[in-house]
Amino acid sequence: MRDILKRVQVNVPFHLLYEKHLTTILKERINPEIGFNYFVLDHFKREDFLKIADSLTDAGLTITMHAPFMDLRPGAIDPKIRQVSIDRLNQVFELVPYFRPKSIVCHASFDDKYYVDCREEWVENSIETWRQFLPLAREMNTTITLENVYENSPHSLTLLLDSLKSPYIRFCFDTGHFNAFSSVSLKEWMNSLGPYLKQLHLHDNNGFADKHLPVGNGSFPFYELFKILEKQSIDPTITLEPHTEENLWRSLKNIKEMKLLEERA
Repeated sequence: MRDILKRVQVNVPFHLLYEKHLTTILKERINPEIGFNYFVLDHFKREDFLKIADSLTDAGLTITMHAPFMDLRPGAIDPKIRQVSIDRLNQVFELVPYFRPKSIVCHASFDDKYYVDCREEWVENSIETWRQFLPLAREMNTTITLENVYENSPHSLTLLLDSLKSPYIRFCFDTGHFNAFSSVSLKEWMNSLGPYLKQLHLHDNNGFADKHLPVGNGSFPFYELFKILEKQSIDPTITLEPHTEENLWRSLKNIKEMKLLEERA
């Protein structure tokens, strides 16, 4: 399983990395996708971030980052809500020079149930928001990857990425979110957003709720996904999102037994 571990990122919240898991991360050589939330950004200090960044860099580990998302609306119709979201995102982007991540995962946060009859305005506002972060992404040679959550189809994300026209902002496909919330097929998602696909978040569920089960312990069609990736010659960064240590090792075991990554060596 260690051969798989070398080739993937594993999500870990910053506060747990700082307070509990750094030694294990370094010992097991786990490439982290570091999650930042409002508490971390408001309560940890510059030297705390530098300490972790230097430890991971010195160990030669690959780093990705996950921006805060709770309550944030980067495409909000209300400009004050949008500005608060931008301010919070700015806090994590200010850490990019410390960690120099391959990518920064962000939530585009479109929801048909929420933005009823507002898709076009949401797209325009989202374009304005994400364009503000592109110069830093270019300077740091990192990629912003926008993740699907409650989007029931790829339409809104496709409109947004088509409009931005930048190699520094791409798509992160979350298998669990697709399985729980999408109303269209995997093939439709890949046909629309495959050209933008830069990152995968792998976890599973049974199609009813976002349970973050180990890969292969739910109903997501992983074989179909990896066949599509191979056919389209897409080689994204892969992140495991198990949410517990037990589920991490179960995911790695299942991936090995399912031979999902064998053709991607």
